[in-house]
Amino acid sequence: MSAVVNPGPLVAPVEKLSRRELERYSRHLSLPDVGLDGQRRLRAASVLVIGAGGLGAPVLQYLAAAGLGSITIIDDDVVETSNLQRQVLHRDADVGRPKVESARDALLRLDPELTVHPIADRLGPDNALDLFAAHDIVLDGADNFATRYLSNDAAELTGTPLVWGTIFRFAGQVSTFVPGHGPMLRDLFPDIPDADSVPACAEGGVLGVLCGSIGSAMATEAIKLICGIGTPLIGRLLRCDALAADYSTLRFSPDPDRAPVTDLSEATLACAALTGGTGTRAGGAGSGGPGGVGVGEIGVEEFLAADPRPLLIDVRAGWERELSAIPGSVHVPLDAVLSQGWPALAEAVGAAVAAQTARPVEIVVHCKSGVRSAQAVDVLSASAPAGVSVKSLTGGIDAWMQAGQDAD
Repeated sequence: MSAVVNPGPLVAPVEKLSRRELERYSRHLSLPDVGLDGQRRLRAASVLVIGAGGLGAPVLQYLAAAGLGSITIIDDDVVETSNLQRQVLHRDADVGRPKVESARDALLRLDPELTVHPIADRLGPDNALDLFAAHDIVLDGADNFATRYLSNDAAELTGTPLVWGTIFRFAGQVSTFVPGHGPMLRDLFPDIPDADSVPACAEGGVLGVLCGSIGSAMATEAIKLICGIGTPLIGRLLRCDALAADYSTLRFSPDPDRAPVTDLSEATLACAALTGGTGTRAGGAGSGGPGGVGVGEIGVEEFLAADPRPLLIDVRAGWERELSAIPGSVHVPLDAVLSQGWPALAEAVGAAVAAQTARPVEIVVHCKSGVRSAQAVDVLSASAPAGVSVKSLTGGIDAWMQAGQDAD
């Protein structure tokens, strides 16, 4: 692969900086590769940041502090208490507020002269192309595969540079995609993975400080592209293993056999599967077909209407049950199910199986949102005794609470 050069600078500089700006950004002005010209380019740049969560928070903070002229934030979520462990842009007082509003206020506290455009919506096929075309560069801090591939395809169609990052537990990755100047996400990972192939942060966890490391690397890439300095991560995937304190770089090239992106049709289908609807807005929890209920799943309403009601198994961790638990559920941690299979449930369901009549024994497994329970169902269905039906509760306890049901 030939040496990668920086395709920037992306924007023409503003005419001049004010005395206040000269003082504020003096440490940048002293840098040989940034200097006055680079800082003026930063002030002229318009950036779209997808997500104001774990990655979006440090990205937004450092871009605002660096002197960007205009930042658009798109996120349809609200601040939750569990976000505060890593999403350091938000405060305890912001819990319950839309993330884009909390983020806007935080950025304006940092730089009152910054222009911030908050969009309380989800990036979707209906708005992606217009948003990408309207900005000089996009940074994708999304937490799902569908949005990441939608971002890649929108970038390829509009020619917009895209900085991409992802985190999971103790590991993170960063790369930069500039259409016409190197490979894109689909050259590295050709196919969109299933929505539930990797647990979300709520299921798998994430080291809070890792968000700062990866988000800062993303912001650095954006600054390099805007100013036209350094060597971006074009054709390179930066990998971070926080536990091992190891950083490595994987080089990759354009796939000559890959068909170019011509529309958003594939990403639209992935977004629809994610939301259980049209793919343009967040829908109910669940990853199946109509209504969000798929094969091997049962919705909350169907579960409540069943007579007799199925035995409910909770595969979450013990600390999660201390926060909330569905009344009458039996706790069997997922680790036990994965390591032991059916014997992990034998004691809990033994009486039900022993009392079995002509009616099959029905077991419903739940977790927080449905990812871990789906794993448990795969294992249990392969080893359950004859006459025992095992299903996953679509959307888990999140869907249970959204349906207005009580929890202990």
